[in-house]
Amino acid sequence: MPDVIPFSQALRERTWSSHGDSEGADFMTDLMSGRGTREDYIALVAQHFFIYEALEAAADVMADNPVAAPFISPHLTRLPAIEADLEFLLGAAWRTAITPLPTTQRYVERISGVAAGWPGGFIAHHYTRYLGDLSGGQVIRSLMQRQFGFETNGVGFYLFDEIASPKRFKETYRDQLDAVTWDSDERDRVIDEVLIAYRFNTELFVDLARAKVVA
Repeated sequence: MPDVIPFSQALRERTWSSHGDSEGADFMTDLMSGRGTREDYIALVAQHFFIYEALEAAADVMADNPVAAPFISPHLTRLPAIEADLEFLLGAAWRTAITPLPTTQRYVERISGVAAGWPGGFIAHHYTRYLGDLSGGQVIRSLMQRQFGFETNGVGFYLFDEIASPKRFKETYRDQLDAVTWDSDERDRVIDEVLIAYRFNTELFVDLARAKVVA
């Protein structure tokens, strides 16, 4: 009987090309290369608010679920940092200044409909967002600080002060993924949901670029 590939490895291998597509979207390419503006960055942070509001509401629902709960950590919580970033970037009335883009609205509906009721779906969206924040998000933080003169205000979303070693945290997270006793059908279903999450992220960058042109 052939060895079963660890789930975290299968997940990385089957989603790698989609991850690359997301990273390569034009909006983020411009922002990361210095061609984007401070307003572009603010627009991205604003959409993060709606996404993480939904994801962390789902985490509250899943807090006692035996499959999902091990992945939930207060050290990952991003919503307070996003709110502080938006107040710094837009002022005290920031809530009235932001609205979800069409893709963001669909993304939020997907998270609310799937992640709050299906442990595997929750983990799929949790993995996609938070492990990305701990990886490429740190590069984004450094570049935004350099381009726009931010110190910590404005980029708090990317600061994980309570995680001493993101590398070790991610290794532990992958060990937890491998420890979940999903059958092959459920593994495939979770991976498919990660692919859906990546697609939402790519489509969000397209929406952000389109909104920039219209503006």
